[in-house]
Amino acid sequence: MRIAVIGLGRMGANISRRLMRGGHEVVGFDRDPANVQQLVGDGAISAGSLEEAASRLDAPRIFWLMLPAGAPTEDTVAALRTIGQPGDVVIDGGNTFFKDDVRRFRQCREHGLHYVDVGTSGGVWGLERGYCLMIGGEKQVVEMLDPIFNTLAPGYGTLARTPGRDGADDRAERGYIHAGPAGAGHFVKMIHNGIEYGLMQAYAEGFDVLKGRANPRLPQDERFELNLPDIAEVWRRGSVISSWLLDLCALGLARDHDLSGFSGTVADSGEGQWTIDAAMEEAIPADVLATALFARYRSRMDHSFADKLLSAMRFGFGGHVEVPQ
Repeated sequence: MRIAVIGLGRMGANISRRLMRGGHEVVGFDRDPANVQQLVGDGAISAGSLEEAASRLDAPRIFWLMLPAGAPTEDTVAALRTIGQPGDVVIDGGNTFFKDDVRRFRQCREHGLHYVDVGTSGGVWGLERGYCLMIGGEKQVVEMLDPIFNTLAPGYGTLARTPGRDGADDRAERGYIHAGPAGAGHFVKMIHNGIEYGLMQAYAEGFDVLKGRANPRLPQDERFELNLPDIAEVWRRGSVISSWLLDLCALGLARDHDLSGFSGTVADSGEGQWTIDAAMEEAIPADVLATALFARYRSRMDHSFADKLLSAMRFGFGGHVEVPQ
């Protein structure tokens, strides 16, 4: 299939490359011409504007947006409603608030366009590992786009099948799901990111307690100089708390035992707050997720080793650089 990818930052460029590796054609557009030219070097078709991108596609035209949530995505979707033709598809693969998807779906439908929201997880590792995709939109449109989603997803890999899934939709086992109507994909991704906050906070606090055991205020025979890189490494192998996030802890600690390259100022990209907002709407207690969010707010005032490990994990999975202070 031929698809236009709008926004060629870390995620957008690697999504484009994975699509091209899978035999799809990508028309690339970004406000920075250097990003476009870099992707052209990998085999993409250049576009200098949204209009030019549209002109290089066949009907029904498919536009995949990988832009920051808020005005950049809002303005681009509005422009595509003008540029697009009935039957065209606008896909938002960024971290958009799900209620904005519901509204944009209605607005696009008024112009005869289809709108699909895709919660995309995989960060800077997605090019090689594949992307976990949570999709919202009309059933027939999602099915039409299946070759794209199948290419981007990780596939079966080496994971053993979950007992009891015989006869179930195997797309989940291949790394992508049709979660429901417009907005459902980003809602599932939002909760995914809220859980991510909680898991990361648990690892960060645990390692902070391990590090703190060397505190000179403790009795001499109760102080331990613990090797944190080794602890992270051994927990990766057979323990019940092993995970990709723990892998990233081990990677960060192996490179920099004291995490001196990180200040501990931990940013949040919005999904944590949106998750808590949803929990409040539903009257669902979410104590751990709320605490993890508030810990990030607190990190901007004073920093602990736990904050540095959070920053190291964010850099590990998404290439997120700490916000300058």
